[in-house]
Amino acid sequence: MVPYANLLYFGLLPYVTVPALLVGLVRRFSRAWILLATLAVIAVQYWPSQTLWHQAAVQAIWLVVGYAIFQWAIANGFLLLRRRTSHSWPAYAATLLALAPLLAVKFVPLVAPADQIGFLGISYLTFRSLDVVFSVQDRLISSLPVGQYFAYLLFFPTISSGPIDRFRRFATDWKRDRSWPEVLQDLDGAAHRIFRGLLYKFILAALIKQYWLDPAANGPHFLSIVSYMYAYSFYLFFDFAGYSNFAVGVSYILGVHPPENFNRPFLARNIRDFWDRWHISLSWWFRDHIYTRFVFAATKGRWFKSKYVASYLGFVLAMGMMGIWHGTQLHYILYGLYHAVLLISNDLLGRWNKQRKLWGGGPLWRAASVFLTFNLVCFGFLVFSGHLG
Repeated sequence: MVPYANLLYFGLLPYVTVPALLVGLVRRFSRAWILLATLAVIAVQYWPSQTLWHQAAVQAIWLVVGYAIFQWAIANGFLLLRRRTSHSWPAYAATLLALAPLLAVKFVPLVAPADQIGFLGISYLTFRSLDVVFSVQDRLISSLPVGQYFAYLLFFPTISSGPIDRFRRFATDWKRDRSWPEVLQDLDGAAHRIFRGLLYKFILAALIKQYWLDPAANGPHFLSIVSYMYAYSFYLFFDFAGYSNFAVGVSYILGVHPPENFNRPFLARNIRDFWDRWHISLSWWFRDHIYTRFVFAATKGRWFKSKYVASYLGFVLAMGMMGIWHGTQLHYILYGLYHAVLLISNDLLGRWNKQRKLWGGGPLWRAASVFLTFNLVCFGFLVFSGHLG
């Protein structure tokens, strides 16, 4: 059962959201209900069997449970070692172990295409797992209460496609007892996001797919490819932003405020601004945990003479990994490298323009920047779609 994709899932939601409101109003048992509701929905969602290695069938729920226990053991083991030693090898070991299930999911099909060993949402759970590992390494986490950890890792409204929450941010909501006005405010915010999700995903995205995307996909000419590029870009935004609005809205009812994922991305003035507006929780995760860590290590170790070389290689590393995270197919890798080139070019041109003042910041220049960025982004989505291959 795919979240927010059919009536069965929406029919399940009242059984966990209505009690959440009642629990919030009496201001008791909110933490217990978040965990209980999460486990109940996860059990229903992943109860069906799926085919795995060598056509063996297993209920997906056991994969999820095994994965969660495995990640909890890694995080706790690393936390204990971090208290006793300052050596770097436990951090490398914990990171590699936390990544191992996702790496298997991504690369096993390359050698055994008929075998699938993952489950829906494992990519996003890996981000949450690694956030805990990195936070332990940075000594930002001193304890991992088992109920809080599993509620964070498996939080059902955002399990399959985000937004990607952080453990310390989630902890603030986990520990908070909402007042009545706060419960009503969350309900108001939830209603706005859920109705926006209905508009985006089930009306606008559906109409774009039926009347624009599908007809353009069958066209043989260059203009059909151009039409498909714009149709796919708008469809991807409304479909994914619709899902994100559902996820955030349901989370609000439970008293959890995950990060927003979209902020008018097609109005971005440059490619860096775009990644501060599009799939924000993903781009900021790569910025904080990959790009920034790489640049800091390179600067501290004096790996390069120029600070810009470290930054540009950081772009290639972060965006290349983002491409592989989406999939090991060539078009995903090219998509990541394409955006790395755009980010590097944006920085080079920005520094060049500071000296030569070729373009300014007036309304016409801003409009031209938005137009150019929009078209560069749409071409990137065309690469991402695999329609060119």
